[in-house]
Amino acid sequence: MRTVAIPWHEGSVSGRLVTPDAALSPGVLLAHGAGVDQDHPAMVRLRDALAARGLPVLTFNYPYADAGRKRPDRQPALMECHRAAAAWFRSHVDEDLVLAGRSMGGRIATLLAAEGEPCAGVVVYAYPLHPVGKPEQLRTGHLAAIDVPMLFFVGTRDAMARPELVAQWLRPLPTVTVESVEEADHSFRVPKRTGRTHEEVIESLAARTVEWLTDRDRWGSNSRVHTPGGGRGGSEESVSSQRRVKILEGTHLKSCP
Repeated sequence: MRTVAIPWHEGSVSGRLVTPDAALSPGVLLAHGAGVDQDHPAMVRLRDALAARGLPVLTFNYPYADAGRKRPDRQPALMECHRAAAAWFRSHVDEDLVLAGRSMGGRIATLLAAEGEPCAGVVVYAYPLHPVGKPEQLRTGHLAAIDVPMLFFVGTRDAMARPELVAQWLRPLPTVTVESVEEADHSFRVPKRTGRTHEEVIESLAARTVEWLTDRDRWGSNSRVHTPGGGRGGSEESVSSQRRVKILEGTHLKSCP
């Protein structure tokens, strides 16, 4: 793991980069949630589990987290910092990247993708579909504008993603795959009666993420993905499955329960 400085227009934020010896593509830009930073044990465990499967992974702190504040920055600042981290990743690690994030960080990833930020796909761990206790305040208006494949992991006991609303608003989207994590809450913690530990659940998320990225049908020549020259006002082109499916080909992976 290497600590890096990621410049953005108000200074810089810290990042943690893990690059496997035989790094595969696309890499993963992994953003933290509102209540944690990039060094939270669950974030580190997910980062390392993805990297152990061959993916280069960069985490980073949003400005408020780097400064030790608890209250998140306003959305425009979060998006600008996140966008700067994506630019750094493309310059220093891999031109192809997946925008991934936990809770708030995943939501910001989707907002960037909806604006045309160049990416191969989006992975969200515990999307905050609505605030706790306010299911009428849905955060779905921008999702239909995203034309790259998206993977959402949702706990069936997540207080910020009621199952019936997930079924109504996420599953019908043509670019979305939803993975339900049985009995998991917003932090992917499960009751002891399940016989699974939190660590095992996180490992299964990483395994399923890589399995999803290796899906030949999803990443075949019919898929449209953003290129570094695309995005805002840019062009798009088809990417062959050969480029996408070089990730752990032939490896047996445990799917998310």
